[in-house]
Amino acid sequence: MKILFDTVTFLWLVEGSPQLSSTATQLVEDISNVVYLSAASGWEIATKSVRGKLKLAQPAWRLVPKQRELHGFESLPINEEAALHAARLPHLHRDPFDRMLVSQAILNGLTLLTPGPLITSYAVKTLW
Repeated sequence: MKILFDTVTFLWLVEGSPQLSSTATQLVEDISNVVYLSAASGWEIATKSVRGKLKLAQPAWRLVPKQRELHGFESLPINEEAALHAARLPHLHRDPFDRMLVSQAILNGLTLLTPGPLITSYAVKTLW
């Protein structure tokens, strides 16, 4: 299975949070899955950290790639097609980072791993 972690799911994994679903844990542990972290999540983490809305143990520029590699996630860049597709999504959710993740999941045939109830309103495959 090809899986795209959303930002909060990635952060919960990094923190060892009890909020992380057992499904998320199983998907990461199953080496037959290919798991991605979007550059949009790195951007979101860095932005919220700089604004003081997210406390991190180390700077985002260090934490994100280190943890992504530690967990064996592939990096998913933002490309023009995804950026333009995100603008065409129905306006069900105003968060631009989540809209980008939805767009990337749709265009790349990925299952989006998210606890976000608004995201499930889109025509995207999700798990939690």
